[in-house]
Amino acid sequence: QSGRETCSSYQTTNLCSHIIFDSFFRDSGKVTTVVATPGQGPDRPQEVSYTDIKVIGNGSFGVVYQARLIDSQEMVAIKKVLQDKRFKNRELQIMRKLDHCNIVRLRYFFYSSGEKKDEVYLNLVLDFVPETVYRVARHFNKAKSIIPIIYVKVYMYQLFRSLAYIHSQGVCHRDIKPQNLLVDPETAILKLCDFGSAKQLVRGEPNVSYICSRYYRAPELIFGATDYTANIDIWSAGCVLAELLLGQPIFPGDSGVDQLVEIIKVLGTPTREQIREMNPNYTEFKFPQIKAHPWTKVFKPRTPPEAIALCSRLLEYTPATRLSPLEACSHAFFDELRQPNARLPSGRELPMLFNFSTTGTDTQTDSCTHRDKQTWCFGSVSAPQAGVCLGKNATGNTEASEEALINAAHTVLLLCSSPSKDC
Repeated sequence: QSGRETCSSYQTTNLCSHIIFDSFFRDSGKVTTVVATPGQGPDRPQEVSYTDIKVIGNGSFGVVYQARLIDSQEMVAIKKVLQDKRFKNRELQIMRKLDHCNIVRLRYFFYSSGEKKDEVYLNLVLDFVPETVYRVARHFNKAKSIIPIIYVKVYMYQLFRSLAYIHSQGVCHRDIKPQNLLVDPETAILKLCDFGSAKQLVRGEPNVSYICSRYYRAPELIFGATDYTANIDIWSAGCVLAELLLGQPIFPGDSGVDQLVEIIKVLGTPTREQIREMNPNYTEFKFPQIKAHPWTKVFKPRTPPEAIALCSRLLEYTPATRLSPLEACSHAFFDELRQPNARLPSGRELPMLFNFSTTGTDTQTDSCTHRDKQTWCFGSVSAPQAGVCLGKNATGNTEASEEALINAAHTVLLLCSSPSKDC
């Protein structure tokens, strides 16, 4: 049998035609052959063989394995999640329609049986990328050094490119964080991964507000908004940028309540109008009045002013006033990347960054290996001077006690945490 598993038909879904038995995950040395469907294109199942299987991650979603494809000798990641046979898998549906060089590619998918009766797992065969922004940043922190600013620019620019693309498709990621930003340390190519929380947002349809990892959760989600937009991803991206500049999370709340407190400490108390923009159903509660902390004092003294200015345009209470992904790409912070002689610290050329269409939308290409020599480049957008304080209308008692602020935040969480259907 040479490690080949028996396959059986799976008739309860239109997404795939075969289930394989799950024992192959227990023997990393043998060759496993499955019948899988390509991630893009027609549903034409084909045999795919791989070996060298090992676990590289796990969580509430399931398990991620690393494996090597026999035909190409390429490494892949296999994300295995329990499938509810009553529903189509949202992550699969979204990933099948995404095709961009800064988004991890779905190569194949297949189903496998579990140990329990009628237990079925969906297996997503994805690009394998060796590192994450989280681990890269942690490496520099452990060495008591800061990540070179050129890496911050290259990583963040590619993140905004990926967001520009998925948002143009109507998709909101809903879990942007350093752990979900895969990077190749040699080429500095970044790929956005983990679309397990992603959703195609439709105006007028409700969404759950308890979404996104806490440190990166937009304030409208904390205020219980269910009609939010893809601008929640922009807030999260702003938190990632701030974290790379600071060497630690900018809003390190250890609870939902504390998260709101941490945000208010920096941005100040939101005005009534800002609260209305975040959640129209929540406008009457009174907060202690805290003034915004100057952005120049939030960051270290040598932080580039353009980086601070960009953060101030991303971390806005009012969702609609945050920069769009393409506006962020055109910000002056990224001007260095537009210089013909820009290089990585290793001397290597930057990854391809400017292969946009002439209409200003991102191309759907899987080639990010080299810089495009004939590129359409953004000019810089004007940005506020570093130190402009968000929440500048939040005036009042600057010595309001943190206890009062925490009590107010508790009330917000109580009023905004009514259970809602996950949609």
